[in-house]
Amino acid sequence: MYMQRQTWVAGAALVALAAGLTACGDSDTRAGSCVDGTYTWSGVERTQKVTKLASSLTIAKTTASYKARLQVIDTVVYHRTVSPVPPGAGASGVLAALDEHLDVDESKVGAGSVDTRYGDSYVEGTALHKGAYYAWSYVELVDADFTYTCEDVEPVKGHVRTWDEIGSDIRPCAEAAPSESGREAAARRCPTGSKAAQEA
Repeated sequence: MYMQRQTWVAGAALVALAAGLTACGDSDTRAGSCVDGTYTWSGVERTQKVTKLASSLTIAKTTASYKARLQVIDTVVYHRTVSPVPPGAGASGVLAALDEHLDVDESKVGAGSVDTRYGDSYVEGTALHKGAYYAWSYVELVDADFTYTCEDVEPVKGHVRTWDEIGSDIRPCAEAAPSESGREAAARRCPTGSKAAQEA
């Protein structure tokens, strides 16, 4: 069975940073700032959140394609945050450095925020067989700690909240859920006792 999975591109730009540089160049050390510091990352954690859900789906017979409507279920707005922002680096520089460290696929990264409050959307599955299905959209959040180090200034320690993927999927309840968000969606939409729901 072939399942189509969708992701959205929202135009996030990846700024190239030389992670190995330690010289401060023309930075103002009197102000404690540096534009070419070194990032050290730790405590990287990923958490998937369901942002929209389709109603419980039943396919009566094998179909070439099926479009499921994903409805708003939450009122959360996720923002990219950097705290504190190292002087001279800028929040965008920190976020770009983390994207580079994680080797993020730019085609799966969203814009500056993920707003779950408004707007239904759709996800399409192909070659679906008879049975129960569930469909959902999700965001994969990333939390990470960093230390920004530069010559002649004190290191700056901080925390980043961002994400490395937003997307949607449709899956059969008879198969194991493919992800953390999939297990949550299956628990809420699949029949009791189905394989996807049991693993949630």
